[in-house]
Amino acid sequence: MDLSVVIPVYNEKDSLEELYTRLSAVAKKLNVSYELIFVNDGSRDASLEKLMELSKRDSHVFYINFSRNFGHQIAVTAGIDHTQGKAVVIIDSDLQDPPELIEQMYLKYKEGFEVVYAQRSKRIGESWFKKITAKIFYRTMVRITNVKIPIDTGDYRLIDRKIVEYLKKMPEQNKFLRGQIAWMGYRQTAVEFVREERKYGETGYPLSKMIRFALDGITAFSDKPLTLVMQAGIVVSIISFLIIIYALIGYYSGRSTTPGWASIMVSTMFIGGIQLISIGVIGLYISRINKNVINRPLYLIQDTNLETQN
Repeated sequence: MDLSVVIPVYNEKDSLEELYTRLSAVAKKLNVSYELIFVNDGSRDASLEKLMELSKRDSHVFYINFSRNFGHQIAVTAGIDHTQGKAVVIIDSDLQDPPELIEQMYLKYKEGFEVVYAQRSKRIGESWFKKITAKIFYRTMVRITNVKIPIDTGDYRLIDRKIVEYLKKMPEQNKFLRGQIAWMGYRQTAVEFVREERKYGETGYPLSKMIRFALDGITAFSDKPLTLVMQAGIVVSIISFLIIIYALIGYYSGRSTTPGWASIMVSTMFIGGIQLISIGVIGLYISRINKNVINRPLYLIQDTNLETQN
């Protein structure tokens, strides 16, 4: 198998027919043996029925149906686990990432690059808030991690088979695939593109999921939040110590030392806030450790046609 394409699906029934047509056209143009692996991540619409229909029409189409929604990164991981291709492409099913870009990515791969990622030069149809937060996130990741994660990139990329095999050996429960791939190194390059506006439906990545995803990325590849917590604790301790000294000097010098209500409240709230933030950051890391120690399966498959056709 020359090429495998992994497509996570969540409530994208309206885009699947066009996506399938465009992906098939690209693969045929490249004249390679290929497979399209769709992973239905607990969709509540008719996505699964559409995938089953496509698989009956075309022997290149395979589907994996989860028992429930496990999340985008887990869906991609499941697809990667079942690929056979020498090169594997990851692409979302919302048509914002143009399938035609795979041709350029594959040509770069043939030049000797093990990772070819799609880098967004422009994002059409996205709110100013999402653009700003995405910009802040990528640049923050670059600053606080030792891993060179390419800015303005998502999971849309082509990876060599050796990358796939190493990903299978990474058992983290909180997946952050673009970070894991960047961590491996190897020869990487970019292909720029303009990200299109969503054509059908609504995004499956609301603000809450974006925040959770950002926290997964930061805690997976950086211990700087823990360092910042320690530094904040030291600063607060120094300030508190100075306040105590000031109070003692005032007491023994005969000055009035009756504290005001405002100063007490400000000090209490400030120190309490630092403590709560510190506990929260430490808790995130402990939560990651707990999930990996429990070692539950990353996903559960309800049904698939891979066993019967592959």
